[in-house]
Amino acid sequence: MEGSSSSPFRRVRGFLALGAIIAVTLAMGVAAAVAAAWIYFHPQHEWTRGIVYGERNGTELTIDIVKPSKPNGVGVVFVVSGGWKSGTGSFQPWLAAPLLRHGYTVFPVYHLSQPDASVSEIFEDVSRGVRFVRAHASDYGIDPERLGVTGGSAGGHLSLMLATCGGPGPADADDEVSRASSSVQSVAIFYPVTDLTDLTGSTEYTAAGQPPKSFLKAFRQEPLDLPRWKETSEALSPILHLSDRLPPTLIHHGNADTLVPFSQSKRFVDKAEQLGCRASLKEVPDAGHGWLTMPLDIMAFADWFDRTLLPVAAAGSPH
Repeated sequence: MEGSSSSPFRRVRGFLALGAIIAVTLAMGVAAAVAAAWIYFHPQHEWTRGIVYGERNGTELTIDIVKPSKPNGVGVVFVVSGGWKSGTGSFQPWLAAPLLRHGYTVFPVYHLSQPDASVSEIFEDVSRGVRFVRAHASDYGIDPERLGVTGGSAGGHLSLMLATCGGPGPADADDEVSRASSSVQSVAIFYPVTDLTDLTGSTEYTAAGQPPKSFLKAFRQEPLDLPRWKETSEALSPILHLSDRLPPTLIHHGNADTLVPFSQSKRFVDKAEQLGCRASLKEVPDAGHGWLTMPLDIMAFADWFDRTLLPVAAAGSPH
């Protein structure tokens, strides 16, 4: 009788012990996963900050150089811009960890924020940032003929402007940087504005043919000047500058984005494909203007740059 009465208690203790083991194992598994993720997003690198590439309205414009431990000889410009605002030093290397792990030297480019600079001026300055990187390519150990670009939102817009409008500077310019090309050879970006002439579906939309309502100062539209806005919006709409010379372009965009509607990227990629360009759009279900797993999307960006910027043999090598 004693043995039979204690048996259920032994079983309970056994279940509790098993539960404790499972809980500890799961906790260790979660801790290991967190540790692995932390290690992955903190690769070894050298970070040189605050290199002056130009000046705007009395303010120095700077880039950083983030060099991986095993560089592959190719550079990627990271356009640091959101709402066409850019904070010097706001870039964090973990944002580009997959690029660094694939060997890309990353160049965060900062610009003077709107409204202290107009979007037109910002594009001029970001273009000079690319020219600066290319002019000093030998100093940075990268190939000047293979340069990628990445960014999100306004950074994506400026990246597409480089992709569609970038090119050599004036041959008779006084300095080497001004003569260098602002072109890029591959693009991987998040939710860019592609057509400022048609903001249908955006929370920034007010009326057809008018600028985004929160960015009037950014486009020098206070007071509103519709004839001038027409010229500005056309000049700064990447979709209107598309040609068959567009470099390989990858866009990730949430289909629930209300600030920059998914249709902006869809129309751009559709037109690019019609021109025979290599363009790809990943639709992120139920995602708005940003999502929690975006750092994982950078892994896809790194793979894209491998396929479009590296020689075939190197692109197929393990990382």
